[in-house]
Amino acid sequence: MHALVTTPGAAHTTRVDDVPDARVTAGTVLLRTLEIGVCGTDREISEGLFGVAPDGSDRLVLGHEFLGRVEQDGHGFSRGDLVSATVRRSCGHCPACLAGAPDACQTGDYLERGITRLDGFASELVAEDPGNLIAVPRSLGHLGVLAEPASICARGIRHVHAVGGRQPWAPQRALVLGAGAIGMLSTILLRLEDYEVWTAARGEAGSEKAQLVESVGARYVSTADASPLALAQDDGGFDLVVEATGNAQVMLDTLALLRRNGVACLLGIDGHEQEVCLDGRVIGVDAILQNRALLGSVNANRVDWLAAVEQLDRAQARWPGELAACVGLRVPLDRFEEAFAFSGVKATLTLEPSPPERPRHPLRRRAPRTG
Repeated sequence: MHALVTTPGAAHTTRVDDVPDARVTAGTVLLRTLEIGVCGTDREISEGLFGVAPDGSDRLVLGHEFLGRVEQDGHGFSRGDLVSATVRRSCGHCPACLAGAPDACQTGDYLERGITRLDGFASELVAEDPGNLIAVPRSLGHLGVLAEPASICARGIRHVHAVGGRQPWAPQRALVLGAGAIGMLSTILLRLEDYEVWTAARGEAGSEKAQLVESVGARYVSTADASPLALAQDDGGFDLVVEATGNAQVMLDTLALLRRNGVACLLGIDGHEQEVCLDGRVIGVDAILQNRALLGSVNANRVDWLAAVEQLDRAQARWPGELAACVGLRVPLDRFEEAFAFSGVKATLTLEPSPPERPRHPLRRRAPRTG
């Protein structure tokens, strides 16, 4: 069968190639892959910067943002069911993993589908442990491919609430930095909770991403017109900040954007060797006297996957067409280079023709929510 593969550590080796058929056992479910989302991690692996092949192989099947269809009845699933699947697999010996929380693995010995020592889902058929499957409602349909990035957002926001909730807290105002998939989905999930949301990104006001942000009732701010710090000073700071730019200086700056008792969550990744700086009074005075907190979050727990799918389904019902607009490019597997080069919110690779979509409503400009 065909799959999208690469040789980790070797740039420009990504290609569609033949791989052995999926190995189905009594403890697995056979799945037909419908769609695979593409993200920055896939691009970095393809560029030879990241990724580890399975033991005994020099080749890694890509694809961790998965939407598939169950091919055979069994393990509580019926043929035709839509599913996504968690990415990280337990190390099997640390307290977090033994407690069912590989997202908090304490050893780093975990495996990740399509990333670290475990083949991904970008092949025609895959076999998966039913315990790793996440049911996708038919009402969500092909937008279930957004489950993985949405689970990252759901975990980050859950952890923000856990930290903020260490004391009496009534958050209302949120700032999202970045308008890629993580930033856009964070905006949508926060709007579902009726936060007042500002989303700041480099694109111009009036751009397609700006219109999408505004169509769900958030405010879009171009960083060419106003810096996040100026925005915080003008509007009194934020209770919650989600950083999704992947820029270490921006990550550090989030601490200065918070108001009293605020919490900032870092979801971007920046591996460049560099020095970043911050006004010493922000950390030496403000963070202490105003109970500000900064945390990082990565991967997601099963509870976050379940929450993400439920929230995506709610978003689909609340904003017809807007969630669908997050997926701006769908191309077949052999056109992966187009998907990797796409600069919109999300591109996906299709391995089977999708069913006809519901008619999309044009994006509508809506007045920002003010209370």
